[in-house]
Amino acid sequence: MSRLYPIGIQSFERIREDGYVYVDKTSLVYRLATTGKHYFLSRPRRFGKSLLVSTLEAYFLGKKGLFAGLAMERLEREWTEYPVFHLDLNSQKYETPQSLADILNAALTKWEKEYGREEAETSLSLRFQGVVQRAAEKTGHNAVILVDEYDKPLLQSIGNDSLQTDYRNTLKAFYGVLKSCDRYIRFALLTGVTKFSKVSVFSDLNNLEDISMSRVYESVCGITEDELHSELAGDVVALAESGGISQEAAYHKLKEWYDGYHFTRNGMDIYNPFSVLNTLKRRDFGSYWFETGTPTFLVELLKKSRYNLHRLTDEVAMSDSLMGIDSMGNNPVPYLYQSGYLTIKGYNPEFRVYELGFPNKEVEEGFTKFLLPCYAHLDSGNSAFEVMNFVQDVRGGNVDGFMKRLQSFFADTPYELARELELHYQNVLFIVFKLMGFYTQVEYHTSQGRVDLVLQTEKYIYVMEFKLEGTSDEALRQIEEKNYALPFASDPRKVYKIGVNFSNEIRGIEGWKVANG
Repeated sequence: MSRLYPIGIQSFERIREDGYVYVDKTSLVYRLATTGKHYFLSRPRRFGKSLLVSTLEAYFLGKKGLFAGLAMERLEREWTEYPVFHLDLNSQKYETPQSLADILNAALTKWEKEYGREEAETSLSLRFQGVVQRAAEKTGHNAVILVDEYDKPLLQSIGNDSLQTDYRNTLKAFYGVLKSCDRYIRFALLTGVTKFSKVSVFSDLNNLEDISMSRVYESVCGITEDELHSELAGDVVALAESGGISQEAAYHKLKEWYDGYHFTRNGMDIYNPFSVLNTLKRRDFGSYWFETGTPTFLVELLKKSRYNLHRLTDEVAMSDSLMGIDSMGNNPVPYLYQSGYLTIKGYNPEFRVYELGFPNKEVEEGFTKFLLPCYAHLDSGNSAFEVMNFVQDVRGGNVDGFMKRLQSFFADTPYELARELELHYQNVLFIVFKLMGFYTQVEYHTSQGRVDLVLQTEKYIYVMEFKLEGTSDEALRQIEEKNYALPFASDPRKVYKIGVNFSNEIRGIEGWKVANG
C-alpha cells in the first residue's frame, strides 16, 4: 500500500491517528519539555514549526496513546495533563490594527469560557494574564503557552511603519505575560521566522532561551541524513524505481536539491521537509518549497539596499545580525538567512563571522529565476522562455543571437538607476550567467571596472570581456593582451573571443566584437 504523506497537515494528532508518515522528533520534544522552560525557535516557513508546536501540545495534554512506538513512549512515565494555551497567528491576514486584535480576542474568549474572566481585565494583555493565572489555580498545574508564527503580523506589515508600530505595541504587551506570569507557567515556546529584538517585541523577554542556533536542537525541525536513510529508506526506494534510477542516484538528487541547510556552525545537514515529502509522495522532483512562496519583499529590499548580487554566493555576517532584524536598516542578509534563501556554509573563527550561501539547487535555481524579470527586461515576459532561447543560442554557436538577447535584457533600464548603472549591469550579468551555469560551465570574475567570463559548452568556448564606457575593440584587445584564451589553445572545441562595451548614455550594451580563437 502507498504511504500517506502529511502534505499541508500540521496536526500531530491527525498524523498519528490517520497513519501519516511521521519522522520521530519526540526525543527532542521530551528534552525541550524537561530541561528548560521558556524557548524561542526561528526556522524558515514550511519547515515543521507548526508540527513541533502541535506535538508539544499533545504531550502536555497527556495524550499518551498518540506517542505509541515513538521515543517519547519510553522516555515519559508520568503523563501529566496541563492547561495548554495554543495561539496560531499563521492563518490570519493582517492589514489593519483590528485584524490582530480580533484574532487575539477570539483566542482569549475561547479560553475565558473555560477559566473565567474578571471585570477589571480590560486590555488584551490583562485578559491573557488573568486566564493563565486562573488556569493554573483551577487545575493545580501551571500553564503551557505555545505561540505559532508569533511574528506573522510584523512580517506582513513591513513597509507600513504606523501599522508595524501598532502591532509591536500590542504584541509586546501580550507576550510580556510570559514574564509577568512566570510563576504560573510550566512551559512556553514561541516560533517564528525572525526575531524582532532590541527595542521591539523581545526587549523585555530576557527569560526566553533562543534555541534557533543551538546545536542540541538543530534537527528539531527538518529531516536529517540519518532520518532519510532510516525512517524514509523505503520511500526513497519507491522514488528511485518510479524514476527508473538507482537508489544511490535518488539519494544523490535529494541531497543536491533539498539538503544543505545549516542552523549552527559546523552543524549537520538538514533537508527541507516540505520538498522531501512532496517529492516522495509525487515521486517526482520539483521546486515544491520555493513555489509556495514568492520572495517579492526580499527582492525589493535587495534593490532598495543597492545590494550586489554577487554577494549571494559569498556573503558573511555576524551571528547577532543573523538573528535580529531591528537594527539591520536596509540590510537584506538577515531576512535572506531567516527566510531560508541563504544558509550557513562555514564559520571563520578568527573574525567570528558566518559564511553564507544558497542551501541547495532548489533555492539557488528558483531564486535566480525569480530575480531575472525583477532586474532585466524580458521581451516575452517569460523567464523560462528567455533562458531557454539564450541557452540554445550559446549551445549552437549563435554569437550574434545570444548577444542580441543579452542586449535586450538591458533595454528600458529605468532613469532612476542612472547613478548606479555599473551595479545594475553587474547584477543583470550575474543573474543571466548564474542561470547559464545550470546548463553550461561558467567561470565569472569581476573587479573594479572590468568583468571577464568564460562559457563552455560541448562544442564551443566563449571568452568574454566587458568594458564600461570604453569600446568593444578595447575589450577584445584586452582578451588578446591578457591571453585569456590561452588555456584553451589545444582544446578541440571552437573558441570565440567576444569584447563587449556598456554605454551609460544608452544605459545598456552599445556593441560587441567577435574574433575566433
